[in-house]
Amino acid sequence: MRADRKKVEPLLRTARGQLDGVLKMIEDDRYCMDIAAQLQAVESLVHKAQREVLRAHLSGCVRQAFEADDEQAREDKIGEIVRLLDKT
Repeated sequence: MRADRKKVEPLLRTARGQLDGVLKMIEDDRYCMDIAAQLQAVESLVHKAQREVLRAHLSGCVRQAFEADDEQAREDKIGEIVRLLDKT
């Protein structure tokens, strides 16, 4: 992975902690809007981590494919990004 682990790992560890908190809120039968707000916070952290991984992929792997004299490598990298975007 080319992404900066010092950026990605804390985001995901925080998201994991918040998700554990959400599960506890559900067990405690907390107010649904409070749970929804915490889920949104988890989602935001995961999204930030994903952006960091994608940023590194684009500036590293994809750039390398476009600098190489390999049309298939370029098409493969574009395809990877398109498939990922199609899943969102």
